[in-house]
Amino acid sequence: MAIRLHHSLRHAAWAVIVPLALYAIFLILAVNPFFQRHFVYAHKISSLLWSDLNNPGKWGFARNQVTPFQLGTADGETIYAWHILPLPTYLQNEDALSVGSPAFAQDVTQTESFKLLKEDPEAKVILNCGFIPLPVSGTSMIPNTSVHGGSPAHARPAQNAGHVAEVIRPATYHSLTATSNYHIITFDYRGYGHSTGSPDEAGLVEDGSAVVEWVMNVAGIPPERILLLGQSLGTAVASAVTERYVSRGVEFAGLVLVAGFSDLATMLAEYRIGGVFPVLAPLRSWPFLINLLQSLVVDTWRTDDRLASIVRNTKNRLRLSLVHAKNDADIPWTQDNKLFRAAVNEVVKIEGHEDFDAWKQTKTIRTSDDAFVTTWKSDPDVIVRQELFAVGGHNNIMTYAPLPLAIMRCFNSAGTGRSRGGEE
Repeated sequence: MAIRLHHSLRHAAWAVIVPLALYAIFLILAVNPFFQRHFVYAHKISSLLWSDLNNPGKWGFARNQVTPFQLGTADGETIYAWHILPLPTYLQNEDALSVGSPAFAQDVTQTESFKLLKEDPEAKVILNCGFIPLPVSGTSMIPNTSVHGGSPAHARPAQNAGHVAEVIRPATYHSLTATSNYHIITFDYRGYGHSTGSPDEAGLVEDGSAVVEWVMNVAGIPPERILLLGQSLGTAVASAVTERYVSRGVEFAGLVLVAGFSDLATMLAEYRIGGVFPVLAPLRSWPFLINLLQSLVVDTWRTDDRLASIVRNTKNRLRLSLVHAKNDADIPWTQDNKLFRAAVNEVVKIEGHEDFDAWKQTKTIRTSDDAFVTTWKSDPDVIVRQELFAVGGHNNIMTYAPLPLAIMRCFNSAGTGRSRGGEE
């Protein structure tokens, strides 16, 4: 009996020791910049073996509605991208577009889709800074539905995940191009999909900037007809790129952030593996250790500071929209509260959380028990809007009504909207 008890205690001890040891190893590796970036960006997880990105019809697009192409960055990387035509434009030019087999465009400027974009004086472009897969996300790593392999012509494939057709992204493109005149330019960050390089904060901002430069200088679309859209970690990229251009006097039609976060260190402290287990929960009794780990985050992604800078440097017009689902299990919707406060407090300068929350309530319309809209307006022509939607999770929110409505508002489409926001 004593021997059995001894063995039971040993097994119980190992059941505790092994997980703790693995967790400790994970934390030790996570403070190393090399491993930390692999954990955060997860760019080495491959799904390209069964995803032929040069045949977008496998994701339900019309024949040659999507043009795959590449562009270069200022620091020498090659970025893989899709140009997705709006269906109304496609319908009007279907005969010309449907000629030829779907293929990677060696020279995108010679394609019919590019000409339709460049020659349309009313064309609007959504520059999609899609999500980067969060580490071990409960909703991010949904298997891709394409079953055939392939690689782009004239490319150096990186064999990584998080590509232009990953998870919810094709459904998002369909929902935004089905009845609008919005062209979408979506792309793979360096180190993802067929793009070269490895991801870090400076590099991803450079990638987004390269796509902006292509849209403005190659396609010839002025910034007032360009909107930047980001989801999840992509919201940090979209905000950083917008801040770079606003500081140079270039103001876009809008910035829409879906499932955003204030900064990476804070987000990781609240992040739940699989949407269930808080990654830093075992350290809650030692807050100094959590603070230490947060201080060792290499790529900080301070979106809160960048939104404040965008508001501060806007000279003419700004449309900033924050959209989040109440049931987002990956990034808590309360992160949007921090973003909203960072943006508007650059002007209103209300000290204290309670005072700010009381002021915010005067700008808020509650649409249900689990949803609200807060709108703030200021001179010269600045509108910051936060919308909490009851459903949608971390990914499906990208195909729900709040996103296209937010985009239409940024492009000044007619509508009454919901607003209590007055000028300060």
